[in-house]
Amino acid sequence: MSTKPVVVYGASGYTGRLICEYLRELNVPFVAAGRDKDRVQDVVGRIPGIETADHDVVEVEHTVEALTDLFTGASVVCNTVGPFIKYGPEVAEACLATGAHYLDTTGEQDWILDARQRFGTAFAEAGLLLSPGIAQMYTTGEIAANVALETPGLDTLDVLVLWKGFPTAASTETIFTILKADWFHLAENQYVKVDPLAKWDVVVPGQHELGLAVPWGGTAHPVWFKDDPRVSSVTVAGGVLNRPVMEAVVATTAMVESDVKTLPREQWDEKLAEIAAAWSSGMPPRENPRLNTSVDSVHASGPLGRKHVVIHGNSNYKQTGLLQAWAAMSLLQQPPRRAGFASGCQAFGHRQLLGVLRQFGLVLDPVVTEHR
Repeated sequence: MSTKPVVVYGASGYTGRLICEYLRELNVPFVAAGRDKDRVQDVVGRIPGIETADHDVVEVEHTVEALTDLFTGASVVCNTVGPFIKYGPEVAEACLATGAHYLDTTGEQDWILDARQRFGTAFAEAGLLLSPGIAQMYTTGEIAANVALETPGLDTLDVLVLWKGFPTAASTETIFTILKADWFHLAENQYVKVDPLAKWDVVVPGQHELGLAVPWGGTAHPVWFKDDPRVSSVTVAGGVLNRPVMEAVVATTAMVESDVKTLPREQWDEKLAEIAAAWSSGMPPRENPRLNTSVDSVHASGPLGRKHVVIHGNSNYKQTGLLQAWAAMSLLQQPPRRAGFASGCQAFGHRQLLGVLRQFGLVLDPVVTEHR
């Protein structure tokens, strides 16, 4: 049973550690939990100033029963254990059983769709928030989109999300997990399947060199804006700012389509895990704001108007850690703006989240260009 109001599940990972770090800065007591207590203790113990944090370190099995026991007494769970399509349902079930809000950092569109379908109604009836995908690569772009939508009459969103760095081991595993799923954009409020081999040369705000972007699994944005009366269509491109890395991503995706997806389905997981292991570089170094930059760009359009919103930032994993920690703190003090399945902006407000990122020096003010 938790004696703290927030549980960070997967605290031994790169992002889990950052969530714990920002919970300490926000003075929120927390439980750092994972499947290996020694590993969790080793990682959390190296957080600067951790001795001033009110926290516990706990080992827990990944079962609904064990997680339910742990979450009892907690109000919010920040889940970083992926791939989420594989490990997320048990965590969501345990949150529902104990009356805890559920947040995670997923980039898996299939899990977001599944979570909404399986758990959205039950969470709403319980007055609990179910918010998968609170993370830089989704929420910061969603903030930019909502800034654009402050102008009425714009109904189409063209979203570009790029960052400079290399994915963590967990992010790499997630990237290869979503290769098994179908990916969707939104067209006239209907999901439209995206070609997994699609790629685009994109104009990156703030630089002369063209970037290379891919569908990135479809992302969370088409799901969040589905049934939003302001929006009819959403397309998303994403990736990292290192073009050679993106060229390797494109080549690997093509190889998966030709060499893995032609195998019997039961062999896919093993083959994809092998490829992910070859890509993984372990725990990346702590982000350097001079080097690890991010760009979230949204072109919004309608019949008689256009608006371009760009948010330049840094340290995308720190953005994720802060967004998770602040969301947890907020939920301890007041209900979300929307219960049940909701995005970060729907649950907390896009201007509020933008202010939090600005407060900690992780993004600039949005650059807004409008033509009407």
